[in-house]
Amino acid sequence: MDALSIISQDHSNMWRLATTIDHVALEIEQVAPVDMAFFNAVFDYIEQFVDRFHHPKEDDYLFRLLRQRSSEAAVIIDALQVEHRDGPANLAALRATVAAASRGELSGGQLAMELRGYTTVLKNHIRAEEKNILPLARAHLQESDWAEINKAFLDNADPLFGETAKAEYRELYHRVVSLAPESVGMGGHSVGSLQASSASETKAELLLQVQGMESCYGRIKALKGITLEVRRGETVALVGANGAGKTTFLRTLSGVQPMSAGSIHFDNEDISKLRSDKRMRRGICQSPEGRQVFGPLSIEDNLRLGAYTQPKHQVEGDMEKIFTMFPILKEKRALPAGTLSGGQQQMLAIGRALVGRPRLLLLDEPSMGLAPLLVEEVFNVIKTLKRQGMTILLVEQNAFAALAIADRGYVLETGNVTLTGTGQELISNEQVRAAYLGM
Repeated sequence: MDALSIISQDHSNMWRLATTIDHVALEIEQVAPVDMAFFNAVFDYIEQFVDRFHHPKEDDYLFRLLRQRSSEAAVIIDALQVEHRDGPANLAALRATVAAASRGELSGGQLAMELRGYTTVLKNHIRAEEKNILPLARAHLQESDWAEINKAFLDNADPLFGETAKAEYRELYHRVVSLAPESVGMGGHSVGSLQASSASETKAELLLQVQGMESCYGRIKALKGITLEVRRGETVALVGANGAGKTTFLRTLSGVQPMSAGSIHFDNEDISKLRSDKRMRRGICQSPEGRQVFGPLSIEDNLRLGAYTQPKHQVEGDMEKIFTMFPILKEKRALPAGTLSGGQQQMLAIGRALVGRPRLLLLDEPSMGLAPLLVEEVFNVIKTLKRQGMTILLVEQNAFAALAIADRGYVLETGNVTLTGTGQELISNEQVRAAYLGM
């Protein structure tokens, strides 16, 4: 991924955050209480990520070099950098305003107006960069400029922008999502943790090998000879249009959908003829499309069902790990799963798969139908699992986000694999960009 892709991803995050603030402002206007814990989490994220991380990187590299190449860009950059400079003071003032409202010194309508004023500036700033600066950068920056910019943005050892910093910012974002109102977030009263140790497994060893997989619905052949492999510790993305066969592939791999031809080898064992429950016992666990939680059963019972193949002595500890990641599930553990919001159900579905201690985790459209704030949270969870060394096969409608975190990817069209490569190779592929990334 190049620097401009990283900047655009950052902008997407910031836009989601601004949209969330607007939504909460509307609820406050309608007499919802002011939740200082949530707003402090939001302001901490903006202060650390936007003002101390995103803006300085733009100023020091992209803006500095673009000024030298384009006088047209320089005028726009002047205005943007004033907003960069004033950002911390404006945020501090907003933080004080929210605190005053929480003490009853300001009406909900007044606070909502202040919040919307702040997000309007933030959104206009993002628009100016996306519609003006990034196109000018593509047009005017030279190869040597891009080498310097990309080196800075892609340096994983960089204390400001590297993997450690990114993990810290994911943790800050997780706090926001955990405390955000249920209408847009997890609706919790406590904050979980996504912190993960670095991956320890090697990616050299083949874990899953699928050869010539075919599957039919009656006379209709949905899969037409799929060949695919996943190595230990890899995150592999499977992308394609609706109806391409992505979910059918995962169902066939899990043993739920019959396979009419081909073979599946998992950890050097031919599991082609094994029942689905025996595949799950081998360590193939799936979080299905549409969540499919057991609505009448409690949240705790849903998790226990995910762990039914595991030794009883380890189940409580594994459930506590899920509760640490998603504290709202612990808060509501005795309630029927059907009472949860869509985002809460998605985290429950992922948690249910994780307590099965997967050796291969299958994620089918995990961000589908979620509020914008929760979409990024799903990918933060996946990034955390990846850092833990978990092997993941990801089917996702958001092709760009999936490929951005994938080690490798496959493009599926009408039951056939048409392209394969690293995640970054597929993002850069013009055919993929036009068909699936809207670029």
